[in-house]
Amino acid sequence: MMDNEKIGALILKLRREKGYTQKEIADMLGVSDKAVSKWERGNGCPDVSLWAPLSEVLGADVKKLLLGELYPNKPDIGKMEKTKFYVCPSCGNILISSGPASVSCCGRRLCALPVSQMAGSSHELTVSEMDGELYVSLSHEMEKGHYILFIAYVTGDRVTLCRLYPEQEADARFARSMGGGRFYLYCGNDGLFTGNLRELPTR
Repeated sequence: MMDNEKIGALILKLRREKGYTQKEIADMLGVSDKAVSKWERGNGCPDVSLWAPLSEVLGADVKKLLLGELYPNKPDIGKMEKTKFYVCPSCGNILISSGPASVSCCGRRLCALPVSQMAGSSHELTVSEMDGELYVSLSHEMEKGHYILFIAYVTGDRVTLCRLYPEQEADARFARSMGGGRFYLYCGNDGLFTGNLRELPTR
């Protein structure tokens, strides 16, 4: 059973965070400001048909709104080794988080991509230094149905990602990091692979 007071308090909190008045929320949803006031006081809940647009207006997950709870993550303290990658199966968007996160795209909740090691696989990068940069490449087909979607280089303080497309070479250039780093590459058919710079074959 839904807790109207809890849900109302969350709607009020999110509305104020967005800087909207009750009238502005009401106009965006096609309801009266009295209805919005009623929700926020816990005297009722939005109609089921309004949950999706309300979620979009307030920038919150519908399920979390129904529960009346938004649990914040712990502050990101910059542990880039915990970087996670997500790829939307609908539009192909690439999303990145540096810690626990609720990630959605095209109305779908996305799960972090599972990671395999490059070493010993058919997805090993070749790394060389060229003009002070790291030039990375791999021998991999780049056809529309099977190609490398991205190569990323994660160091202590940043993620540099190079998006790739069919019919181009499977290679990229990255600024070298003094502390080394970790490479990731994503194959549309075989998934996400990773390897430390020191572990990768060089030439």
